[in-house]
Amino acid sequence: MLILQNISYKHTNKSLLFENISFTVNHHEKIALIGNNGVGKSTLLKITAGELEPSNGKVTTISEPYYVPQIFGQYNHLTVGEALRAAAKINALKEILEGTVNEENLNILNDDWTIEERCNDALEYWQLQGLDLNQKLETLSGGQKTKVFLAGISIYQPELILLDEPSNHLDNAGRQLLYQFIESTQSTLLIVSHDRNLLNLLKSVYELSKNGVTVYGGNYDFYAAQKEIEKNALDQDLQSKEKALRKAKEKERETMERQQKLDARGKKKQEKSGVARIMMNTLRNNAENSSSKLKGVHAEKIDGISSELRELRSSLPDIDQMKFGFNTAALHKGKILFKAENINFGFENQFLWKDNLDFEMLSGDRIALKGLNGSGKTTLIKIILGKIKPKLGSVYASEHKSIYIDQDYSLVNSQLKVYDQAQLFNHSGLEEHDIKMRLNRFLFSQNYWDKPCDTLSGGEKMRLMLCCLTIDSESPDIIILDEPTNNLDIQNIEILTAAINEYKGTLIVVSHDSYFLEQINIEKTILL
Repeated sequence: MLILQNISYKHTNKSLLFENISFTVNHHEKIALIGNNGVGKSTLLKITAGELEPSNGKVTTISEPYYVPQIFGQYNHLTVGEALRAAAKINALKEILEGTVNEENLNILNDDWTIEERCNDALEYWQLQGLDLNQKLETLSGGQKTKVFLAGISIYQPELILLDEPSNHLDNAGRQLLYQFIESTQSTLLIVSHDRNLLNLLKSVYELSKNGVTVYGGNYDFYAAQKEIEKNALDQDLQSKEKALRKAKEKERETMERQQKLDARGKKKQEKSGVARIMMNTLRNNAENSSSKLKGVHAEKIDGISSELRELRSSLPDIDQMKFGFNTAALHKGKILFKAENINFGFENQFLWKDNLDFEMLSGDRIALKGLNGSGKTTLIKIILGKIKPKLGSVYASEHKSIYIDQDYSLVNSQLKVYDQAQLFNHSGLEEHDIKMRLNRFLFSQNYWDKPCDTLSGGEKMRLMLCCLTIDSESPDIIILDEPTNNLDIQNIEILTAAINEYKGTLIVVSHDSYFLEQINIEKTILL
């Protein structure tokens, strides 16, 4: 069992990340912890793992949690054995077997005579057979590093497991292994993830937001259905409040027009009846005060409704506040953009692909580029972009405009500020206010315009990249996305999905996220 009681956390600069977070995870439960980027999911997981101290509150567990971190290269200095927390025991075992049987080595080993064997078996299970326990993690790919940490689960069989984005760098085979483990394990699981296939394997979704934790008693599909119900209710409230505001403004106009007519009629009557000037001034002042009072009553009502409406609109999901507007007028569906005949790449007689490749890409195609790590996906992208030529076969490429968006959004210049980055794509001479209006559309308010791009999160860089594409006077004929969902939360994946589905050009996507590929209506697959 895991119990979090009134957990709060402040950054070193004293700014509050979250406060009074409380929830319980019962024995054998499998829980998803989701929320927008920056809300504190990874921090909460580290606090639960004992790697961070909360500012307030208490974490209670019946057993020591096993924590698999999100991999950013922060453990590159460790060996595989050290990452598995087994290096000291394995060294002690080797010294004992070589004859150094002393109290220190026996204490370190603590009768764990099968530790090396269990390490090798675990690495083999996670498709890392033959990996040297003394090898540094810096020599491994992101997926291999994640698998090393996952292998620790097989070694120690923990009762409570905390996983932070475990599928991020895994290929399809690695993901299937992870899914099988999640389905079959009897351990208690708390998992931070944006992988919708993984989230559908879990029995409950805990959503972390600025308002605390909301519990949804079902998998991701159940959660999404509940969020849709909440959104529909919010939409109805918005429509109702907008209608009330229109009526209030109409009522104000009608009342003021009626009062003005009454005042004008009274004034004429008074003039005809020869009322003294001093009395006329008094009556006029009374009429003006009466009109002012009426106006104040209506203004107060309108202000109240407007305030409620602003609050409701601020509750809208970001995707509903955004407006896409790709200029796709120049895109002609069905035009051949690229054709490969019998191509391969390599050196001398060592070729990358077992079979030569033959395919063509038409304008409007939506293509998934799949293959294991090292299968040549990046090489094929470079051939399509015209950066390298195949060693065998021939290619045809029509005149077209291509954009390659990698998972780090390298097209966003880290040295520039947000507004200046947007200006880079302003090839049609849009005015400054037009650029800022587009930035606002993509949720970059005035506070962001002078912000350096290197301070943006992955989701913010993605939104800025999409904004730049809408600012460009001509949409690209081909957009190539390389693992676009790796560093995004669910909300930003939905924003990206909506933008892609509005784009009418050719799309090539490298992704292991089958749920995402289904959502963006992939029609063809190139499997390497």
